[in-house]
Amino acid sequence: MVYDWYESQRAMLSPLAEFAQAAAKFYNNPLWPLSQTPGVQRMSASYELMHRLLKSYEKPAFDITTVSVDGHDVAIQEQVAMDKPFCRLLRFKRFSDDPKTLERLKSDPTVLIVAPLSGHHATLLRDTVRTMLQHHKVYITDWVDARMVPTEQGPFSLDDYVAYVQEFIRHIGPDVHVMSVCQPTVPVLAAISLMASAAEPTPRSMVMMGGPIDARKSPTAVNNLAMNKSYEWFESNVIYRVPGNYPGAGRRVYPGFLQHTGFVAMNPDRHFNSHYDFFLNLVRGDTDDADAHRRFYDEYNAVLDLPAEYYLDTIRLVFQEFALVQGTWAVNGRPVRPQDIHDTALMTIEGELDDISGAGQTEAAHDLCTGIPAADSTHFTVPGAGHYGIFAGRRWRELTYPRVRDFIASHREGVAQNPPRRRTA
Repeated sequence: MVYDWYESQRAMLSPLAEFAQAAAKFYNNPLWPLSQTPGVQRMSASYELMHRLLKSYEKPAFDITTVSVDGHDVAIQEQVAMDKPFCRLLRFKRFSDDPKTLERLKSDPTVLIVAPLSGHHATLLRDTVRTMLQHHKVYITDWVDARMVPTEQGPFSLDDYVAYVQEFIRHIGPDVHVMSVCQPTVPVLAAISLMASAAEPTPRSMVMMGGPIDARKSPTAVNNLAMNKSYEWFESNVIYRVPGNYPGAGRRVYPGFLQHTGFVAMNPDRHFNSHYDFFLNLVRGDTDDADAHRRFYDEYNAVLDLPAEYYLDTIRLVFQEFALVQGTWAVNGRPVRPQDIHDTALMTIEGELDDISGAGQTEAAHDLCTGIPAADSTHFTVPGAGHYGIFAGRRWRELTYPRVRDFIASHREGVAQNPPRRRTA
């Protein structure tokens, strides 16, 4: 019922959003003699702000067409490597006419970036992908909005998520390095653990960034909500069926608009001030800052629905039962044993000021992966970085990425042969 109400409100407000956009363009038209007067500039800014607050935000494009490699511009083509009902595996294929550059590109290590399925689209990692492409062949998981998946495709659970990750790793091959950002740290660790337990080849390394491996450590507001409400509360209060105007009509989901409301509620003052500053920048004609605001919120406001089974599994297993760290998690009847991983190097990364995944939550992976040699395990806390600063922005590019690049380069063959193992408790 809530979802249907939201859709009806969105449909009613859509004409007003379109009117506000047209009015903003009219008042800001440089051909109109009065367009530069202060009062008119305020009117145009007011209408644009109204438009952006009322409009619907669609999934943005990655829009990565070139990167610079060794001073040469390299063309990028986005390709679909695998197409599953709930996820597309994308590859960013690099091309160059320069023979030396092309030879370098062929020798670069391959990285699978597992994007979070936690509300935003994989394009939130655009900066991550663009930076990694300088020295790596890059794949990324592009999760599908659950409201666009017909019910005939069946449910999608956390176990299915783990199976998808394993299938992608097998498709790319054992030479891959896996980077998981935030939410997928848990299912990625499970996927690689199960492959190790089955004596399958495992990735050369895994880089885990800002994820809730052990959500008991330094709990944040996100953790507290999940831990203080019962499983039944979540099932009764945040799960709804997709309305009839989408391909996934009837599917049970955690709607994107509810998630977005939660995102904004975590820092309402910050968002209010950001929109007010945007208004002032428009009035002053500060186009650079206004464009930066547009780019950020075009991404931030674009959200997707999560399959109910997957979301509820995550609440129960990760944030309430702590099944991974307690050693009680089984995927399709197979126990998840991180201690069985021996041939995959491990790097964990946390943000000093992360208010979503608290200090120590990601680093806890080292306590679980006791079969990985200490010499092939490392941790880095990014100074001054919040959650998004781990994988995007200046701190990611200048502080974090060089360490990730060097870690992957030093483990192109996985861990050292026959190294001393850490003692298992």
